[in-house]
Order: sequence, then C-alpha cells, then structure tokens
Amino acid sequence: MNRSIALSFEFFPPRSAEMAAQLRDTYRQLAQLEPVYFSVTYGAGGSTRDKTFETVLEIQCETGIEAAPHLSCIGSTRAEIRALLDQYRARGIRRIVALRGDLPSGMRADGDFRYASDLVAFIRAETGDHFHLEVAAYPETHPQAPSYPDDLQHFVTKVEAGADGAITQYFYNADAYFHFVADCRDLGVTIPIVPGIMPVTNYAQLARFSDLCGAEIPRWMRKRLEAFDGNLAAIRAFGIEVVTKLCQRLIEGGVPGLHFYTMNRVEPTLTICRNLGLA
Repeated sequence: MNRSIALSFEFFPPRSAEMAAQLRDTYRQLAQLEPVYFSVTYGAGGSTRDKTFETVLEIQCETGIEAAPHLSCIGSTRAEIRALLDQYRARGIRRIVALRGDLPSGMRADGDFRYASDLVAFIRAETGDHFHLEVAAYPETHPQAPSYPDDLQHFVTKVEAGADGAITQYFYNADAYFHFVADCRDLGVTIPIVPGIMPVTNYAQLARFSDLCGAEIPRWMRKRLEAFDGNLAAIRAFGIEVVTKLCQRLIEGGVPGLHFYTMNRVEPTLTICRNLGLA
C-alpha cells in the first residue's frame, strides 16, 4: 500500500479468552492497512508484563508486522529491566515504547528509575542501537508537570537520552499539537512526533480518561456529546466525523504518522482510516 502517512495501532493485553478473540480479529483486520507497527501496553507497575510479552509475540508471529511492547520503569530495578531487554532481544523484538508508567494504588515508588529519560538512557547504555525507542509527548502538558516549560524540557531530556521517535497523548485541538511541535523544533528536537488519536465511542469513558491524563475535550465537543444523552449510535457517528476532520487537518499540516488508540476494537478506527483514504 503506497501512502505518505505512517500508521500504527495500540492495543492492551486481553484479560479473557473472549477479549483475546476480539483482539485477534482487530489486529488481523488492521494488519491489512500495512501499519509500520503495533504496540501493546504495559499495566501499572508492570502488572501485565508477561501478558504484554505474549501478546507482542503473537501479533508479530501472526501478522509479520513489527510489534512493540510498552515498557514502564517506575518501581523496577536495573536488573529487572536488563532481564526484560535480554528476553526481547532473544525473541526478535526491535522496537520499544519507553515510559515512566504509573504505580498501582498503594504501591511504593521504589526502584532504580525516576523518569522515562532514565529508562531511555539505560536501554541505550545496555543495548546500543538495537532497539528503536518511542517515548511519550504531551502537547497539552503532562497532568503532573508543574508547568508547560518544565514539561517541554522533560521531553527534550528524553530525546537527548536517545529516543528515536515520540507518540503524543491524544488531543482534539490540532493547534495544541502544532504549537508543541514548533516549540520542540525551536529547542533542537528533530525526531518524528506522531500524534496519538483517540476515536470517540463512549463519552463517559472518554471524559474519565481525559480527566486522568490531562487531555482536553473542547467545550463545544463536550456540549455536543452531552446532548446525545447516551445515544451510542449518535455519539459514534459524531466521533467519527470529529476525529476524521482532526486527522485531515493533521495530515494537511504535515504529520509524519497517526497512532491510533484502538481500545482493542477495529471500529471506529477502520472507518476513520477509510474516510482518510488510508484503507
């Protein structure tokens, strides 16, 4: 498939046989879009570590498309991360999404790593250029950052530690992304910064996610979603329209790719990609 825009899709490890079957159907269909890679999330404090690894291997084996495990470092020791890196290398994994991560409620923040930049630097020191390293970026500022300039500098530190690319937190304001990228370029950052795209299917869930991660749902969008009063079909149709237009504007602005947070469902991601002429 010839296209100038790179696609990637994110999944989470399934927690049941039924969820595993749904994920299998999802990645098989999305594989037909020839994405650059799939990624698989990593539970708080490494709680899904083994399942993440199993899911990555399954996807990579079945589709022939690169699959990248998320690797969060909070609460982990150097020895634990080193063992994981050895495991990944032994099974042919070449891409990692390197994150600080979150701790499960009540778990202490012990371990050898404080920031994602520490993890990136450690992976580079241990494995050289073996892994392509993706890191997170926050156009609307990380919710725990004291300020936008502080958060921007933290991102630059991750890049300087050895990141190859970045995936942003989702957003619905394209200007926030473009301003963030411009600020990064002014500070000498040259790596690709790929926008993260969250399709809209469930307003209550989206509002909860957004409050937790600091992603802004514009007021006009909240009002429209609230007006649907739980009508899932109307919310889905509106969400497809809004996210398609967002992606069109991003593509027109020259983004290097689109990274979809699929929630393990093929729709509405597939419809959005078709609307964009990418499927």
